[in-house]
Parts: sequence; structure tokens; C-alpha cells
Amino acid sequence: MSDLKPDQLQFRQAMAHLAAAVNIVTTEGPHGRLGITVSAVCSVTDSPPTVLVCVNQRSAAHDVFTSNGVVAINVLASEQSELARHFAGATSVPMQERFAWDIWDDDAAAPTLRHARVAMVGRIRDTLSRGTHSVMFVEIDSIHIRDDAEGLVYYDRGFHRVSELTAI
Repeated sequence: MSDLKPDQLQFRQAMAHLAAAVNIVTTEGPHGRLGITVSAVCSVTDSPPTVLVCVNQRSAAHDVFTSNGVVAINVLASEQSELARHFAGATSVPMQERFAWDIWDDDAAAPTLRHARVAMVGRIRDTLSRGTHSVMFVEIDSIHIRDDAEGLVYYDRGFHRVSELTAI
């Protein structure tokens, strides 16, 4: 990080204070099967249901996602923080082994976590390049919501459980 400019460091510090849902974005197809932990996922529109996913262009996952063209956005539940670490590359567990665990549903176009808080599957309809990242616009084909789970957010460079929100 020492080669970063002061404005880049300040931006990263500011973004550390922007709470975001923790997601594992996965794909499967002729160009491979893989997944990465992503916090940059955002709703775009409900007509048609579309979200955006931001992925670093230097990531090995980037070209696999865009080539396969289909992704699952697995919004993690609070008990899945260790999975987030695995798919963030913070552990030494190989990708192939991660997908061998009995936690996946195989009935979708991309791997979905059986106990995710939300699992959405869709097709990448457009991609926009900005700086080091691509913004992928994903049109959602299917959604599964688990109502009995707490959420997981990334905030202040750590994972935190979201249990009950209090309206103000």
C-alpha cells in the first residue's frame, strides 16, 4: 500500500466506514467455476430486476465472469463470515475444494449457497470500465430469500452481524 497516493489512502479510509453487505459472487460455465467475496453490489432497478457488481479488472475472476456471462450473487448470512474469508483469498483453501463442500445448490445456472441470506442468479447484460474496476450490470433471473437469518456487513475493515435494525 505504500505506493498509494494520499488521496487514494484517504478514499480507502472513507470507504472503510461505508457499511456494505458481504456477498460471494460465483460463476460456472465453459470458462470455469469460481467465486470471490465482493462488497460492491448495489441495486439498479426493479424493471427489469438489475444489480451492479464491481470487480477488479486484474482479478483472475474478472475475465471468467465476463466470459461465462452468468453469475450468482450470494448475500451472506451472519454465520457465513468464514466463507467470506475463504472466497476473499484470506485462507489457503483452494477454489476447487471450496466448491466441493456440501453447502451448494446445483439447480441454478451458477453456484448458489444453500444457506445464503439471499441468492440471486442472473446474466451480465452490460459492463462499464472505470479505473481499475469493471461495473457489471446483472439482470436477475431468479431470487431465493432466507427469512430466518441475520445479515453480514463489512464495516471498518471487519465483518459484523446485522440482527435487528431500529428505525429512527
